[in-house]
Amino acid sequence: MLGELIADLQGDTTGIRVLSTDGGHPVLEASFTATGTLLGADVKDMGTYESVLRADGTLFGEGQGVVMTKDGQTVTWHGSGVGRIDEAGTVHWRGAIFYETAAAELSRLNGIAGVFEFETEDSGKATAKIYEWK
Repeated sequence: MLGELIADLQGDTTGIRVLSTDGGHPVLEASFTATGTLLGADVKDMGTYESVLRADGTLFGEGQGVVMTKDGQTVTWHGSGVGRIDEAGTVHWRGAIFYETAAAELSRLNGIAGVFEFETEDSGKATAKIYEWK
């Protein structure tokens, strides 16, 4: 069951690389930065993910990143999901994310799974909402 909204982020794609085109399935790497809130704390999120275009036109992606609070606390994350591209070029990702931190005020993240909605527009603008999965 979905629980509370734990993160709300807005940002931009900062780079894209083609890693492979073997077998007709392109593999891309994309990096982004975003700002917003995580468990109510103001944060900056930086991440990189790889996505594979599958034969049916959907995407599979896996990524990792680091979140930093304004006072220097850090949280790392790993996630994976499935994406689809709409007619406007926006990629709509849905997936799961897992966190790790030594920061006392964010330690709740160590014991939960998050589910995300991550949208990347053709312009590079990105938004994310992450919910606790109970």
